[in-house]
Amino acid sequence: MASAPKPPRGPGAPSGAPGPPRTFDALADLLRERRAALTRAQRLLADRVLADPEGVAFMTVSELAAAVGVNEATVVRFASGLGLDGFPGLSRLCRERLREQAQLLRRFRALEQLGGEGASSLLDGAAALDRANIARTFARVDEATFGAAAEAMARAPRVHVLGLRKCHAPAYLLGYLLGMVRDDVATLTGASGALTDELRRVREGDCFVALSIHRYAADTVRAAAWARERGARCVALTDNPASPLAASTEHVFYVEAAGPSVLRSLTAFTSLVQALAAEVARMRGADVRSALRAEEELFERFGVYDAEPPSPR
Repeated sequence: MASAPKPPRGPGAPSGAPGPPRTFDALADLLRERRAALTRAQRLLADRVLADPEGVAFMTVSELAAAVGVNEATVVRFASGLGLDGFPGLSRLCRERLREQAQLLRRFRALEQLGGEGASSLLDGAAALDRANIARTFARVDEATFGAAAEAMARAPRVHVLGLRKCHAPAYLLGYLLGMVRDDVATLTGASGALTDELRRVREGDCFVALSIHRYAADTVRAAAWARERGARCVALTDNPASPLAASTEHVFYVEAAGPSVLRSLTAFTSLVQALAAEVARMRGADVRSALRAEEELFERFGVYDAEPPSPR
């Protein structure tokens, strides 16, 4: 009896690889898993699919090839090598991804059209985009990932938080909030070239949180990979599945950062950071109340805050 034909092997696929991806999330997992074995052209295609599935959903083979800078045959071979029904199979998964978030995407694109000239329009547009950023970010949060990341931040012997350049502000906020509800939290800054000194304190079993968006800070990417090698449990807050942080961290959150101008918004980062810190506080329970009481005593002793204003008569 003739043996059944073997399924096509994808780019960089090992022998005995599972069948073709049936959802966009499965496709994204497959591309990240095989990234190291991809050729340069395949990696360019993979990055484009991961970063912009909405755009790829409506591109032709020629348009995708031109956008990435490869020939059409490479696009077709890339899609077929993943076990898909050629380029139509790839675009179908991207369109399904689009349908999953259709309502949010319609709102987002409508909000992007807000604006015009004048401060009032800019303010309205910025507020609308930030509402959309928060909605899209939280819609993409997987509850199991959220719980596991918060558990790592709550239970690890020590938490290290790193965000450089534009991501320093949300990283500082996360470090500050975590420091209010647990001990042994370090916000890494790399000040005066001391990042390597700060990384020396990372131990196996610690939690390492990295924040970065395009263009990704090289030190943040290298530090996260190094912490993972050391055995730390790594969490990333980044902007899309093509981010280099997605490949080197255990738990990944994708945060929308669209802004009304060339400056990207960090509002959704702030919202997610606060949600994670709140979940850590909930998990730690009585320990948090004790820590906050001790902190309040220190605040009073050192006069940290201005005196309460007198009540109106």
